[in-house]
Amino acid sequence: MTRKSKQPGGHNPLTAHERKKLLGSYGTTSVRLGSAAQRRFGDCALGLTPAIDPVCTPSGNIYSREAIVSYLLAKTQELKQLRTERDAEEAERLKRAAQSEEEARQKAAVDFKVKDQGAARSDVGTHGQSYGAALGKRISTESAEAGRETLKRTSYWLSDFTPDAGRKTTGEEDEESGGSSTRKEPIPDRPPSPMTGEPLRRKDLISIELSREEGTKGNVTCAVSGKAITTQDAIVIKKTGKVMLLDVYEKVVKPEMTCPVTGRKFKEKDVIPLQKAASGFAASGEVVAKRYKPTMT
Repeated sequence: MTRKSKQPGGHNPLTAHERKKLLGSYGTTSVRLGSAAQRRFGDCALGLTPAIDPVCTPSGNIYSREAIVSYLLAKTQELKQLRTERDAEEAERLKRAAQSEEEARQKAAVDFKVKDQGAARSDVGTHGQSYGAALGKRISTESAEAGRETLKRTSYWLSDFTPDAGRKTTGEEDEESGGSSTRKEPIPDRPPSPMTGEPLRRKDLISIELSREEGTKGNVTCAVSGKAITTQDAIVIKKTGKVMLLDVYEKVVKPEMTCPVTGRKFKEKDVIPLQKAASGFAASGEVVAKRYKPTMT
């Protein structure tokens, strides 16, 4: 039996089986997803059950109308609450800035009054003492600054003299910005789509018709050919709401640009590709789920 240190990857004294047995879920773990873990075509992307009163979005995701409308309503209320809180914070910031400006103005007025009226009353001795103290302070400050520059030149490795040391502190940034040290992200005008994150409006929802093999729980079938839609590419015609396989659309429907079920004319922009489902086979899409965990190596 060979030594473990001589095996490929011998820097780790444990084999893969031993690591899994002793460390459990240590490090990044991955799991292969089977067919039971995949969402079927025609299932609601929120409820993960067969869509009831189905609608689709411009991105091709299918939802139950009740689920997506409830989601949009909840997100709209959240955005409204965020805007109210942001407005209150902005009003408070402006109030603090106005107070600081008023205090600075009053302090400047008092300092001017003291300087203008106090000079006539101060005697020569008091004036000389204050001048000497100010002169000594100025000289000591200049010498300290010179020493700091010298130390910065000779002891560049110190943390106080790194290039980032000259940056303003959080307090200074707060004072200059009126209490807001970090730039907050703008609040979006519309709630995001739960699958793509793009802005989504209620009027963007498109009603579709899903025919199933066995009542309301079977596979969705093509409106033209009657074939079951599992992992194949499918489209929906926006004007009619009919769902059909992509190859059927290209061979039968596209040359005439007329829906064979309803007889209505449509344009190329009315055709929306739907998100296809996946199975346990790698060719159908992403079948491995990973969970990252930092490790000490």
